[in-house]
Amino acid sequence: MHNQPWTAARLVAFDLEGTGSQDREDEAILEVGAVPLPGGRPDVQGAYDSIVNPGRHIPRRPWSPPGLTNDVLASAPSLEHITPELTALLDGAYIVGHNVHVDWRLLSLRCPGIRPAALIDTLKLARRVHEGKRSLTALLDRYQLTDEVTKLVGGQPHRALWDAAGAGLLLGKLLGDLPGGGALTVAGLRDVAGSPLGDDGEHPVPLF
Repeated sequence: MHNQPWTAARLVAFDLEGTGSQDREDEAILEVGAVPLPGGRPDVQGAYDSIVNPGRHIPRRPWSPPGLTNDVLASAPSLEHITPELTALLDGAYIVGHNVHVDWRLLSLRCPGIRPAALIDTLKLARRVHEGKRSLTALLDRYQLTDEVTKLVGGQPHRALWDAAGAGLLLGKLLGDLPGGGALTVAGLRDVAGSPLGDDGEHPVPLF
């Protein structure tokens, strides 16, 4: 597997929205979005998203995801209810995301049974390719992908499925601008865009 083209990996773009790191160990997941990337392209038919009932009142903050009010969240399923579907999508996969270690920190805290093969960070890759602004929305604008993301999954920026699809589309564009990126192997993708799964930098499951 490690010598095959990077598109041969089981890639899944992922994003979540949470209450914020200021909640520390009490931080809750409010929404998840996952988009498989067979052959390196988003598969919208296989996408999954869900809002999540945090089980408590969530104060509104400037960075709160748009539309995720307490009234909306109160009717959502619990995280325990959707964990089996998340696990089926993400366990053993190469999870792709923008600044992915932030999402992984909360996901691994709340769903410790999910064990991906690797984390692939489009922000890390963007730092190799571009100077200047590296936010997801700025990069999608740069590559003229913003409208395409919306056409694919609907919604808006800073919602989980939209951001996940955006990261999935961005991955191929960034690799296209990386010298030799189009010919990368699975191992090469991990080398240029991999992010550690644990604080010790070790991967909890074999990569290949």
